Amino acid sequence: MDTRQWRDTIAAAQDGDRRALDELVEGWLPLVYNIVGRALNGHADVDDVVQETMLRAVDNLGSLRDPDSFRSWLVAIAMRQIRDRARRRTPAPLDESATGGAADFAELTVLRLQLEGQRREVAEAVRWLDDEDRQLLSLWWLEVAGELSRRELAAAVGISRQHAAVRVQRMKERLETSRGIVRALDGACPGLRELTARWNGRPDSVWRKRLARHIRGCGYCGDTRESVVPPERLLVGIALVPVPVGFTLSLALGGKTAAAATATVASVSWSAKVLSALAQPVVAATAGATIVAGGAYVVTQTPDAPPPRVAVSPTAASTHRPPPVVDTPSVSPSPSPSPSATPAKTVLYGSVVDAVDRAPDPDTPPAALPHRPETGVTSTGGAHAVMNHRGDSVTLTGKGYVLVRWQISPQYRAGGLVMPSWTGLRGELFHVASGGGRRMDDPVSATDSTATGMGNSTVGYTVLPAGTQQMWQNEYFYLDGSVTLTVNERGADYGLSVFPSSWDAAEKDITTGPDQGVKRYGLVRDTGNDDTPVPQYVTRSTPADAATVAQESRVSAP
Repeated sequence: MDTRQWRDTIAAAQDGDRRALDELVEGWLPLVYNIVGRALNGHADVDDVVQETMLRAVDNLGSLRDPDSFRSWLVAIAMRQIRDRARRRTPAPLDESATGGAADFAELTVLRLQLEGQRREVAEAVRWLDDEDRQLLSLWWLEVAGELSRRELAAAVGISRQHAAVRVQRMKERLETSRGIVRALDGACPGLRELTARWNGRPDSVWRKRLARHIRGCGYCGDTRESVVPPERLLVGIALVPVPVGFTLSLALGGKTAAAATATVASVSWSAKVLSALAQPVVAATAGATIVAGGAYVVTQTPDAPPPRVAVSPTAASTHRPPPVVDTPSVSPSPSPSPSATPAKTVLYGSVVDAVDRAPDPDTPPAALPHRPETGVTSTGGAHAVMNHRGDSVTLTGKGYVLVRWQISPQYRAGGLVMPSWTGLRGELFHVASGGGRRMDDPVSATDSTATGMGNSTVGYTVLPAGTQQMWQNEYFYLDGSVTLTVNERGADYGLSVFPSSWDAAEKDITTGPDQGVKRYGLVRDTGNDDTPVPQYVTRSTPADAATVAQESRVSAP
């Protein structure tokens, strides 16, 4: 965004041209929104700070002598408002719950810019930074993306360019530590799982140090097979996060109406002329915004908005449903570790579909996991595929075990969950075991009795389709052939991490029990025969929309 291209517009706005002001506000609001949003990580105060920044810019635009310095001037105002906000409030870490359940800025960045892989990792690592580092990163991110210069960054922070270089380097080091934490939390390290058993899920400096210490000494978490790309290379060319739907910016000074504010100006200054123009009963529409009478700026052009949250109370039906009535043998509800009933006759592959089971007693060790032949599975997503958006998919090929790790995020969007599906199956696919130390409907908080991995009474609950098997944190599958797993997210927010795995890893996971710091032992579903269940949402066809795969789609023998 080059201020030289805006010279004439800025000059016209300074002369009281309402259309020029409209264009100026529309053009520069996204930059301010991204700086403030990332510095405060989507806190509820973001809108107020953006409002105050733009209000001060409008009110003081007449004092700007050099239009070419408009960008650095505007950024400095934004950073001043961010620091003023911090001074006005008691020093406390940002509480994501203060957003009223809205997504934090890291999540907005991932979702709205469709970031994947290591770009997603960098965006989510921002949550783990302290306030000062996050403020600096909000500028450095834009510098790397080509929206700011280093001179403007230093001026906005109020330090020299040399000092800015030192500050940026230290911030990048803490950002790399935070990236490692995001990567490790996406993994399945039993030691990390034990360490975080009492963590409330909110990033802070204390847990950052604890997790970083674990990662440094852990061969599992510290084993990065994928080369780590420097963040500055990942952020080049990333667009600004769009201003959200319904964002309203009042240009009335001090919260007064434009007419009242105009009446308080003693002389016919620039502010009076602009506010007088805004008070006229007209609407000035632009491509992405509208300025209406009274000086309200309302964003009307936006990316696709997520569906509204559905607050649903937990019920037995949402997590423990009876199995559907079917003509072929199916999995019977049972508190025992093995949910499959012994068939009275030969069961053909694919006729037993994974169905609802009751959670086994946490202290009951699982049955022995049969060791099927394994030569290895390759994945189009590599050793660790992370899928967060509707339509994300990974194709798995080979003979061996696959781990699918669930990450449900009701704090961003609760409600009905559209299950992932397995399509284009060639060969055989079995659902062999469940682990991760907990089912997703197990309690997760020592202080909130309503909280499970599916949500809580405050944010609502993620609800499965009727008759769908309740997933565990880790689900293990055995593949002999090839298949594509697709995320069909619509409504409730969830993500999947997919790892080619092994019998050894699965066996170690499911035999880790409550005495080792987790909620429960795992569950073995594999009988070693064709009566081991197959996933509910699986088909040998390849539909245009993977979300159309029917529940309990039976698959014939290959």
